[in-house]
Amino acid sequence: MLTKRDKEKLRATIFRHLDGIATATTAYTLHKNGVLSYLLEHKKGNLQDLAKKFNANSGYLNIGLRILCAQGWLTQHVDNTNNTVSFEVNKLSKKAFKLTPLYEDAVNLLNYSVKFPKERIGPDAFNALEKIFKKHKHNFGVSTIEESTVEYQIIKHIEGVIAAPIIVLLGMNGFFHKYFMEASFRAQEYHKNPESFKKILDFLSHLGWFTKKKDTYQFTDEGLFFAKRASAYGVTVSYLPTFVKLNDLLFGNPFLLKTELLDETEKHVDREMNVWGSGGAHSTYFKIIDNIIIELFNKPIDEQPKGILDMGCGNGAFIQHIFDVIEYKTLRGKMLDAYPLLLVGADFNQAALKVTRANLIKADIWAKVIWGDIGRPDLLAKDLKEDYNINLKDLLNVRTFLDHNRIWEAPRKPTNRSSNSSGAYAYQGKHISNNLVEDSLLEHFQKWKTYIERFGLLIIELHTINPKLTANNLGKTPATAYDATHGYSDQYILEVAVFNKIVLEAGLHPDPQYFTTFPNNELATVSVNLLKGN
Repeated sequence: MLTKRDKEKLRATIFRHLDGIATATTAYTLHKNGVLSYLLEHKKGNLQDLAKKFNANSGYLNIGLRILCAQGWLTQHVDNTNNTVSFEVNKLSKKAFKLTPLYEDAVNLLNYSVKFPKERIGPDAFNALEKIFKKHKHNFGVSTIEESTVEYQIIKHIEGVIAAPIIVLLGMNGFFHKYFMEASFRAQEYHKNPESFKKILDFLSHLGWFTKKKDTYQFTDEGLFFAKRASAYGVTVSYLPTFVKLNDLLFGNPFLLKTELLDETEKHVDREMNVWGSGGAHSTYFKIIDNIIIELFNKPIDEQPKGILDMGCGNGAFIQHIFDVIEYKTLRGKMLDAYPLLLVGADFNQAALKVTRANLIKADIWAKVIWGDIGRPDLLAKDLKEDYNINLKDLLNVRTFLDHNRIWEAPRKPTNRSSNSSGAYAYQGKHISNNLVEDSLLEHFQKWKTYIERFGLLIIELHTINPKLTANNLGKTPATAYDATHGYSDQYILEVAVFNKIVLEAGLHPDPQYFTTFPNNELATVSVNLLKGN
């Protein structure tokens, strides 16, 4: 039986594994291109000078260097007043950069891992895994290395790069089914090439997941802990298509992973895996959302929204969830014949709209599913009125992790603000100042204000934190992975306080009754807000 302290340590391992995917790929790319040795020699460097020196894309270079700051290996200096960013070596830089070549084999393994969803684990990947395992076997899973050391960081990073894609593959394909977790099993029960599959099971056994007797494996308590949390790895691993192309993104073609058509398959992320991974985490946030929905739809009928619009509806799961909550847990649910609930799912991606339609039909839920751009609420309002006689203002707007993922739009009227954000942002490889990111978010919410000021915008949003804070709390936050996955894919996550400041500037206010952060401390990377007009 695991103690509370045991679970805290295992949870820290998950965060360090996620750190590893972001850090190993980033650090090794910067190492290969000479950036790390240059910084060691010169002690510090200005972002623009470094970009020019190494012919790098300044935006992605900034993100990469900030990731190393989040691991405590560099120090970031952001001067938003003068729009400059610089980096300086610190007491950990020399050792960390000296050990960076150790990432090579694990990073190269990702060229196989990125294909797992479609090609599974072929013989070449098994052989590459065996090679790494033999080289680092004496370090994997050991508890003799001091957790505060760079050596411990790096070995956990390498563990994560190897293990995370395997964990996700097994989780998505049912290996962590109750049958396997409760009973002992053999490799041949799950894989057509059992001798090769044993290499994976032996690797996970070395990490403490299984006990092994002859050819039979049994989950340990530690293994069950990880197996039940396999989806925690899903979102970060879903961005492997981006991580394996970092050399191009930082030092080559920044447009490599861009898509042109609305229904074109995304190149930078495995969306199916991303949805699977995010589903596990969302259940925690949905409990807060449920309480808000119940309260809103228990009000007198003339104070209730006529319905709900989910912008970025994805696969329709959120709409379905909200409908179920209203139908079965609210007074409105008992009045649906007299006061039907208007449900609208909108998405920018045509493929997502098709999936949403199919899923809602299957669930026997009536809803309008339409194309919409989060950056053009005016067009959305016009289409709703003309096509369905629905007023956007009459609906409760809901969004989950979407506003930071809007297509970049430069502010039309930049202010003279000096941002408080420590973030690193890019668009198509170019560095975007934190001041402009705030201005852009301000104009974004100003566009929506007229449509949400009565019934509000119920929003779950992702955030960054200062890299110094991340570095001081390794194993306690997924911030490094979030900064990498979202930074390299042109997304704009701001700190909670900065985000809420912009919301207020836009003439909206977070309802203090409902405002919640996860975790509920300075490490918060997720918030739930109900935003309304003043």
